[in-house]
Amino acid sequence: MHFWKKLTNNQIKERVFSALQKNVDYNERTILGVPASHLDEKVFNRDLVFLDDAPFLSSMVYNPNHIGCHTMGESEEFFAGTQEIEKELIEIVATDILKNEPGASDGYIASGGTEANMQAMWIYRNFYKKQHGAKHQEIAILCSEDSHYSMPKAANILNIPMISAKVDDNTRLVDEAQLRIQLEEAKNNGIKYIILIANMMTTMFGSVDNLETYTKALKDLDFDYKVHVDGAYGGFVYPFSAKEPNLLMNNPEVNSVTLDAHKMVQAPFGTGIFIIRKGWMQYATTEEAQYVQGMDATIIGSRSGANAISIWMILMTYGPHGWFEKIHLLNYRTQWLCDQLKELGVEFYRNPASNLVTMRASYIPEDIAHKYGIVPDSHNEDAKWYKIVVMSHVTVDLLIPFIEDMKIHLQK
Repeated sequence: MHFWKKLTNNQIKERVFSALQKNVDYNERTILGVPASHLDEKVFNRDLVFLDDAPFLSSMVYNPNHIGCHTMGESEEFFAGTQEIEKELIEIVATDILKNEPGASDGYIASGGTEANMQAMWIYRNFYKKQHGAKHQEIAILCSEDSHYSMPKAANILNIPMISAKVDDNTRLVDEAQLRIQLEEAKNNGIKYIILIANMMTTMFGSVDNLETYTKALKDLDFDYKVHVDGAYGGFVYPFSAKEPNLLMNNPEVNSVTLDAHKMVQAPFGTGIFIIRKGWMQYATTEEAQYVQGMDATIIGSRSGANAISIWMILMTYGPHGWFEKIHLLNYRTQWLCDQLKELGVEFYRNPASNLVTMRASYIPEDIAHKYGIVPDSHNEDAKWYKIVVMSHVTVDLLIPFIEDMKIHLQK
């Protein structure tokens, strides 16, 4: 590990409060030109004693705005202290988790995986337009039919077509023969450039794409392409649980990655992470944002610095070894659940590196699904699958009653 290490609670508090002291204090300094302030003190009292032991809550009250991307060039000087924590966090994720070279990544804390995925597609669309003179109808998003809905949402917003690759119903892997047919059809329809989204654990199945299936077909058919990995679900699991992870940034094919800290890391909602190799954020720079120091290259614009601090605090509390142990404990519980389902004869899908188990809906009655909060693949049509996500609170003690109810149901 280059940057990630375990810190004590006192060390974490000292670092966060020190960073906040380096930010602007509107009560101590006359600031007339910035549309920002601490949270309203009539509602959120900064002098509450418990805030002295609550660095994250304090950072919310002090309300730093992390507008822009702090890993490249200048940023707003008023929030330089907490920006440094975000920069360190991006380096930890990019280098120590995703295995890119130190100092070779840009990135920022997004509002979630949807925005982070859209940021990547926005950058690559703009790249192809600027560097290749591409028209919108010549650029397509390529992803599997199991991919997150942020892909068709981005296709709609960016006004480019999308190719949804067919997957095998049992293995959840992309059908190679069908992919070739779909890509040949796209080529005949004038598509020249591909924004490829590879899944590092899909939302419904926890399935992981075989990147080579895509890249071989794209090369054979002479497409120009860029690869983004959607690790919103798996970014903090797959790198620690897969035997030979090939969707990290030590794979030269991978140019950018999305992670979500508000899933497995249990950070506050609104803590997605976008990571990309150096030299690419420029294609999202908004030149019209002249009043922003360093301008802005993000979709979201103004961002809460407290969100970045929350992720940094969690990762530093665990340290890399503590996080490894946490993920393997979750995978142990997941394997226990799979063993029980096998004994019951329930058909399910699980990627070996995933903490997500998806069962065929034909085995799960609605009353059990409702009782245990098991999520279907569709709320608008008849469900084909139901999933269980083994989070930290999903202990074996909580899984046993579900298994017992399933035994009773299947014996009827």
